[in-house]
Amino acid sequence: MRVLIVKLSSLGDVIQTLPVIEDMKACLPGVTIDWVVEEAFADLLNQANGLARVIPCAERRWRKSPLRRETRREWAQFWQTLRELPYDAVIDFQGLIKSARIARGARLTPRGFSVTYANKSDLCAYEWPVKWLLQKTVPMEKKIHAVSRYRALAARALNYESTGVLQQMPSYPVVAAPHERRTGVMFAHGTTRLDNEWPFESWVNLGQRLIQQGETLLLPQANDSEADLVHRLAEVLGAHAQVLPRMRLSDVLSHMANCRAVVSVDSGLGHLAVALNLPVVQLFSQPRIARAGPVGASHQCAVGGDHVPSVDEAYQAFTVCMAAGSPQ
Repeated sequence: MRVLIVKLSSLGDVIQTLPVIEDMKACLPGVTIDWVVEEAFADLLNQANGLARVIPCAERRWRKSPLRRETRREWAQFWQTLRELPYDAVIDFQGLIKSARIARGARLTPRGFSVTYANKSDLCAYEWPVKWLLQKTVPMEKKIHAVSRYRALAARALNYESTGVLQQMPSYPVVAAPHERRTGVMFAHGTTRLDNEWPFESWVNLGQRLIQQGETLLLPQANDSEADLVHRLAEVLGAHAQVLPRMRLSDVLSHMANCRAVVSVDSGLGHLAVALNLPVVQLFSQPRIARAGPVGASHQCAVGGDHVPSVDEAYQAFTVCMAAGSPQ
């Protein structure tokens, strides 16, 4: 059986979809899995075990200049690559018109089918026309965690929900070998949404508390705005705050795997820390904890949600997570 996953973005949602790979491998012996993803995240998916092909799609970039000759050429190459192999199942995990369009364009085997969600769940992206674009739809609970929603879609579409796999903790097929001794706490501050940001003064105050107890802080950056923030943080926090260079997601993965813990806003890097099974505190400044926060692990927790979390809340959560340790 060959299955195509269509989950283009965003980084956090891509990471939270990863457990379906482990579920499929456990329940469908011999399954082959391909994945269509935004080009910015292909580097990370290439580090995931269990994927036969990662097919990059530059839809975000192409839509900025749809009439350019180069854009048309790259779209044509993408469709050619997508249709090289036939699929027994094409699953649109995004539930948007742009992702359904790609799922619809994949080549199917004679008995193959395409499938997406039948309805919207709370705080989850969904565009109702997709139900008319693909061949099958799967009903979803109104209130459901994002990881559970992705896993349930795959299990119901491929008829393995009865195996009980959904009652097991999600397993993430990302591998990064840590050094013998983990060092540093990563501050994953970056987010594309203003309402996800945590105040600069709060990062400073939390950083000072962690430095006082002997921690070294690692400050990643992905763009000019984040570079400005981390350099300002480093200037205030001093020698125990290390600014990391800009790097590919696969290199961020390696750096994070060697951390003692991660403090993150609701962002892709926070979800990556969860996937790596690290102690992690996620800071939610909007009510999305029930939909996106870590669940089921005592060394991973979220704070805030109905309010912007305070430094005291973040520090107390960090202390609890570190005391719980990591099962790795």
